[in-house]
Amino acid sequence: MADQVTRLDVDYLVVGAGAAGMAFTDALIDHADVSVAMVDRRDGPGGHWRAAYPFVQLHQSSTYYGVASTLLGGDRRQTSGPEAGLHERAGQPEILAYYDQVLAERMVGPGRVRLFTGADFLGGRTFVDRASGEHYAVPERCRIVDARYLAPDIPGETPPPFAVDGAHVVPANDLPTSGPARQHVVVGSGKTATDSVVWLLRHGVDPDAICWVRPREPWMLDRARIQPDPVIYLGMVAELMGLASDARTLPGLFTALEDAGTMMRLDPAVTPSMAKVPTLGRWELDLLRRVEHVVRLGRVRTARRGRLDLDGGTVPIDDDALVVHCAADGLRPRPRRPIWAPDVVTLQPVRAGFPCFGAALVGYVEATRDDDAEKNRLCPPSSYGNSLADWARMNVLGFRAGAVFGAEPDVKAWTDRVALNPARVPPDATSPELDAVLERLARAVPSGVARLEELAAAGT
Repeated sequence: MADQVTRLDVDYLVVGAGAAGMAFTDALIDHADVSVAMVDRRDGPGGHWRAAYPFVQLHQSSTYYGVASTLLGGDRRQTSGPEAGLHERAGQPEILAYYDQVLAERMVGPGRVRLFTGADFLGGRTFVDRASGEHYAVPERCRIVDARYLAPDIPGETPPPFAVDGAHVVPANDLPTSGPARQHVVVGSGKTATDSVVWLLRHGVDPDAICWVRPREPWMLDRARIQPDPVIYLGMVAELMGLASDARTLPGLFTALEDAGTMMRLDPAVTPSMAKVPTLGRWELDLLRRVEHVVRLGRVRTARRGRLDLDGGTVPIDDDALVVHCAADGLRPRPRRPIWAPDVVTLQPVRAGFPCFGAALVGYVEATRDDDAEKNRLCPPSSYGNSLADWARMNVLGFRAGAVFGAEPDVKAWTDRVALNPARVPPDATSPELDAVLERLARAVPSGVARLEELAAAGT
């Protein structure tokens, strides 16, 4: 009956079975003898991946994604194609199969976790199964974990952020099944938009038949510099911190990083203002630069048959153009809040740019510490970047958090074993090249972080 309430005797209720919820729960049950209920509105684990566009791939190595106990992708390298030699990047089917496996073998199978899908969290300590109407409640001692606070919006589940009046508008999800069009109009500046343009070009669409509406120009990281090898990754960080130490302005720092081969922009003649900095392959950049019809008139207000109305004016499009909505907010700039509060644990990044590692770290600290004030000291939240100043602030917070949790011997030992941690240095990783990188890093970080903080505060 809809008014029945089933009492669950569990220690934790994790709201959201996406990447953050799964990473937290995996680390928690690995280091504490607790029982967990997970609740998710979708029909299985994996969060937004269950509704992502079918041609999506991770923009970073698979090694950096998933849960701490189970390596996604087996640390394999690509053996062919434009990224031969770089680490693999999983696509949607592989990621969903991975989460199903982790859930079955690590969580539900051993009886440590119960997953309730197709259910809505009602607040407080209750949730409801949408199909049956059955309500569930957890006891007062049960800790509530919010794994949805930074959950991304995705085009497949989010209406276009503009009015539609006669235009044929589809989310990126529908691009492979929409058929040919005389003109494709891609709306968005982020990863979904770049993925969509690359997909069109690799499927033979003429670059001149693509109109790309970019409200802002993005900075992006060269994917070859973000690899799970401490010499490569920490070498990039050491270079970044060295350049930051001498930077006079944030735009100047980004230009210096571009000259060093770390940052990239779509149009060399236009200075980007957006710094969410996803990674991009050089081969993708070459493809994307083939699209010359770029509209930079701000956001689309109305998509009409034959034209777009934007903040800065109106542009004509083909009467039968296919307008591809890629404008959902994949990285939500929510305010930072203490991760541990009396009523809820709110999962947020800790090290900048690697949310799965942050959620796993919070799970480990929750399992191994008793005092919430100490937990918050060890895991101060970072944030996602948007503007250049946001990016600088995000890195300052991440570096300072790393210094704090890295000073705890057990946390340091755990993070050095966890492949999700991009800055890990495994105990058996020794070489003259690595020693040189670590020495450069130690010299550059103090002054680099201090200068980034100054630039972030000045907004320049």
